[in-house]
Amino acid sequence: MTLLLTSISTPVGKLHVIAERDIVLAANLSTLKSLRESLSEEDAAKEIKSVSKIPVINTVIADYFDGDVRALNSIQVRQPGGNFSQAAWKAMKRVAPGKVISYAELAQKAGSPAAVRAAGSACAKNAIVLIVPCHRIVKTGGSLGNYAYGLSKKEWLLRHEGAL
Repeated sequence: MTLLLTSISTPVGKLHVIAERDIVLAANLSTLKSLRESLSEEDAAKEIKSVSKIPVINTVIADYFDGDVRALNSIQVRQPGGNFSQAAWKAMKRVAPGKVISYAELAQKAGSPAAVRAAGSACAKNAIVLIVPCHRIVKTGGSLGNYAYGLSKKEWLLRHEGAL
């Protein structure tokens, strides 16, 4: 099956997305090269076709930026990673827009309360930015912590969702 690649202009920059039908496999705010490198070996071996829009996904992302901050919940995702990372990404998807949790809370929700560093690592390795909302994870005490695409983008997203 051919994968679809699109780039969407957003208030926080160009969002690049690779999907298989309606399942997002990768999304980033950086480069197409890093986007492709984040795919699983199996998906990376597939043909990737550039398109102007990916049905449903472009619409849902536009809805999010137009103010329906819960719209992204409807998008299915798949990305490579170990058991803890998978659990952490699943826990991130359950953090509601307008809310934040700490890395320690993420570790607990992922089933390993002592794995705070691994929770941070799962955020850093997240290949599906925005849809798997690693921007909703903050340091204990509420400071923003890190964000691969810059703290100004993390802050913008959290303000957009009503968390700040």
